[in-house]
Amino acid sequence: MGKKDQSTEEKMNQRVQSVLQLVKKQSPPLTPKQEKFCSNACVERFLRAKSDNVKKAAKQLRACLAWRESIGTENLIADEFSTEIAEGVAYIAGHDEESRPVMVLRMKQDYPKFHSQKMFTRLLVFTLEVAISTMPKNIENFVLLFDASFFRSASAFMNYLLAALKIVGDYYPGRLYKAFVIDPPSLFSYLWKGVRPFLELSASTVVVSSLDYEDSLEFNDFTAYPTRASSLRFDPSSIKSTAKIGSCSSSRFSFTVSHHFDSVKPWYLTLTTDTSSSKVGPTASPALVSPLSARSLSFASPAARTARGNISMRKSLFPSTPLPQRSKGFESVKVNHPRTPRPSFFQSPAMFFRRDGQVGTKAERSRESFLPFLKFYRRPYDEMIYRSMMRPPLGGLISIVKRRHMSVSQRF
Repeated sequence: MGKKDQSTEEKMNQRVQSVLQLVKKQSPPLTPKQEKFCSNACVERFLRAKSDNVKKAAKQLRACLAWRESIGTENLIADEFSTEIAEGVAYIAGHDEESRPVMVLRMKQDYPKFHSQKMFTRLLVFTLEVAISTMPKNIENFVLLFDASFFRSASAFMNYLLAALKIVGDYYPGRLYKAFVIDPPSLFSYLWKGVRPFLELSASTVVVSSLDYEDSLEFNDFTAYPTRASSLRFDPSSIKSTAKIGSCSSSRFSFTVSHHFDSVKPWYLTLTTDTSSSKVGPTASPALVSPLSARSLSFASPAARTARGNISMRKSLFPSTPLPQRSKGFESVKVNHPRTPRPSFFQSPAMFFRRDGQVGTKAERSRESFLPFLKFYRRPYDEMIYRSMMRPPLGGLISIVKRRHMSVSQRF
């Protein structure tokens, strides 16, 4: 086993050297920064992406170097994207259990209207470079979370998704571990089925819905963020119980508060009965409130939930036909048996050979694969934490000033 491992390593090193020789033979010589970028680990990723084909790997590596020079990756700083960083459009949410950086892309549908394609590319490349700079030595992959909840058009989100995955697949090969598309538009699934066979990173991309994780309470506790965890639920204990109605501008209406959590609405408006019909304005004596002496104007009133026999029928101008009395004998209960599904001739022949345990395994696997990254999706965005991950020169002047200010304030 040791000899085989040594032989494979030697073959890989020979391929790496041959790729570097082909890249250096081409006309523009490599700059010192480009030579630093073309490390052995980088060339190995390009070889794995091209199935150990030396010529194809060298061609893609040379195209990647030209693209990085045209984008100006060495000149990207955070001051160029101050608005996007403040709003949390694209950021690093943290690192998973394997120390892989988790990126969240949370763009709105109107972002392409106010920003060019080059601006979007520079923002994505800046975020990728920040994620790569935070990787430990033995980690080469990152995770992408595409939040599509702000998109209403499936085609608009598809263009945005394909552009991002093409950049990652062509110029960052072997870097993507998993990509999750969260809450896409309704028609996205149909477009995804047509585009997926032609996409290089389709095997690493999973479409999930956040509604499938509402029952998971493990990542719902954000006690460290009181502004997000504050509840607006009605608290009846803060109001003292009153059994009578005080003085009011009208003797016909009353506002009552329920003291039970099982009620649909904790408040309801009722009509009170007044014995003296000559009174106009505020009542002299308080009137008692009860389900029998009050008529509810709400769907959640206790009077509306009482038995039908206790409510007096309102007399109308025209006499109504008396309803027949219900028979006390035994009535047969009709049982609705499940309907046999109609045979479909458009199903795949594999449906006849599928086992019961295999039904829904793909959806369950995608759901389980997203569970470790659910906390990064639900975690509130913090600009200071994200800026602290930026290393010079990516951080720019703002992060350097903030770090110096924080260090000076910590001394005193």
